[in-house]
Formats: sequence, structure tokens, C-alpha cells
Amino acid sequence: MSRRVQEIRPSGIRRIFDIACANPDGMNLSIGDPDFDVPGPIKEEAISSIHGGFNRYVSTRGIPELREKLTQHLEERQCKFEDVLITAGATGAFYLAILAVAGPGDEVLIADPYFVAYANVVIMCGGIPKLIDTYPDFTLREDAIVPLITERTRAIVINHPNNPTGVTYSPDELQLVADIARQYSLHIVSDEIYDKFVYDDSFVSMGNVANGAIVISGFSKTAGMTGWRLGYAYGPKVLIDAMATFQQYSYVCANSIAQKAAVLAVDFDMRPYVDRYRARRDKVYDALGDRFEIVKPGGAFYLFPKAPGGDADAFVTRAIERKVFIIPGNVFSERNSHFRISFAVADAKLDQALDILNEIALEFC
Repeated sequence: MSRRVQEIRPSGIRRIFDIACANPDGMNLSIGDPDFDVPGPIKEEAISSIHGGFNRYVSTRGIPELREKLTQHLEERQCKFEDVLITAGATGAFYLAILAVAGPGDEVLIADPYFVAYANVVIMCGGIPKLIDTYPDFTLREDAIVPLITERTRAIVINHPNNPTGVTYSPDELQLVADIARQYSLHIVSDEIYDKFVYDDSFVSMGNVANGAIVISGFSKTAGMTGWRLGYAYGPKVLIDAMATFQQYSYVCANSIAQKAAVLAVDFDMRPYVDRYRARRDKVYDALGDRFEIVKPGGAFYLFPKAPGGDADAFVTRAIERKVFIIPGNVFSERNSHFRISFAVADAKLDQALDILNEIALEFC
């Protein structure tokens, strides 16, 4: 096998998820999969496209009507039609972006904690991930970013709102990243797949702050289409062109049927779903706040509490024994002091799990 294989570790999320699947009577707080189904009109649009014969290859860049719809949706960010690329999920977009901005031996800075794919994708592309420490409050700080920059640094990666912490970055933090990137001639890759799940303040995209950023989003979270594998990216045309070339020789094109349905999904009103998740965010934060150190998440559908005693593995092991399936922090970070909870789960199961987590916390005090 290649040396690349030896440097990649399997997803810790999937390991816990597999355990949860083998215990269907348990409480699965492990996976970032919305617990609502794809809205009916979007499903009907996909079915209609299948019956209408729209089942063949489409343009590598995506069907024109979806790219045009997204261009209108992103008008305030001065996004043009040629700046949009439809991809095989947001993770597919991230892979193409890293291929476009970093070569073998190049360094990519990643805010830690981070979604599990980021560091591994950089390694898959021959690059070197370097992690930006955002603990204890998960904020972006100049003194944590600048010392990591060398002559081989090519890009900064942020995830906003963040998985696993749920943190949304302030306009000042985004401007800080934009200023550093400009000063040191770095690319910015901003994964904004949770941009609709923002609960307290208006969402500010890196696309509004840094014109040269590659911004990634998609339909997996916002429309419950996780299995449909449909994302998109927009940014400077020269980089989008490069990403499209890489897509030609990897994914070829994104799912044609999902693209047809996504034209409708762009404008579909998901506010009732977001309101439900906001209520869950508040419930989980309030239920655990007395016994856990938690930074209140401003978005996504995760919390990242500190494990009592600071040993996430020990706490997660005990939770799994009680059939509460959560993810230890070292899956997302160089540290293993925290654990991730997904509240994309039915309320009855969530309430039961919260009671058990509080009981376990008492054992570790």
C-alpha cells in the first residue's frame, strides 16, 4: 500500500455510528444527519425528474438552472454564474479546493477543533495540515495563526458554523482571517455547510468579507439531503476552473437528479426546521450547563462539552456502556478533553440521553 494510506486514519465518527447502529434501542447522538426527511415537494421534484428521463451525465460544472439559481441566491456576495461549481457533496468540494490550492509538501492551516475530513483530505492531497489552537472558547486569534505561517503555507481552512463546536465566528474574526490571508498571500477555504442553522445573530459569510475566498456549502444539512451527496462551491474563477478540471477526472459530475431537486431546495422555506433545532440547542445547553463546561453554540446542531475530569475517552466509554453514543474530542482535535453531542435526534431519545449524561457526570466528579 502507499505511504498515503498509512497516514490516514478511519473516521472515529463512523466507528461510534457503527456501534450505535448495532444498538437500535440506544440513544444515537453521534452522527450529523438531520432527523427530518427531505421536504415533500423536493422529493417529488426528484421523482418527476427520474420519470422524465433526466438520468444521464450532466455538465461537470452543474446544470445551468441550479447554477443560475445559486447565483441569484448569492447576489449580495457579488457571485457570478461562472464562479459557481456544483459538487458531489460539500466534502467533495473541499477535496477539489485543496487539490486546487495546495501541492505536495504545502501546508494548510486548519482551525482546531475541525471536521474529521479536513486534515485527512490535506494528507490525501500530499499536503501537511497544521492546526490552529482555538481553545478554550473556540475563537480565532492572531497569535494562534501567524506563528504557524511559513513559506510553504498556502491556505487557511475554517468551518463556520463549526462542527464539532457549533461556534459561529464573529465578523471581527472573519476579518482577521481575511487580513492575515491578504498579508501573507494565502487562500481561504470556508466550509459553510451549516449556514442556515444559525440561531442568535445574522449569518455573515466569509464570502462577504474576503472576495478571494473559496466558499463551500450544500444541501445535505439545510434540506436533509445527506444521502443525495450534493454541494457547491464558489470563489475566484481561476480556482473554480481548476476545481472543475479536477472534478472531470474524479467525480465527473454531481448527481443529476439531486441537482434538479436542488433548484427547488434553494428557495424552500426551512425556517420551521431551524426553529426546532434552535429549541433543541437551548434545551441541551440548559440541561447540561450545571455539570459541564460548554461554550454555547451559535449554529449547526452540535455541542462540544468538556468531559468532567478532562478525559473524553473515559467519559465516552462510560456513556456507550449506558447506550448513549457520543464522539470523543480526539476525533476532531489534537486534544481529547471534550466530546461532541449531536442534537439532530428525536426529542424523546434526546431527553433520555441528557438525563444519563448528567448522571455519568456525577460519577466523574
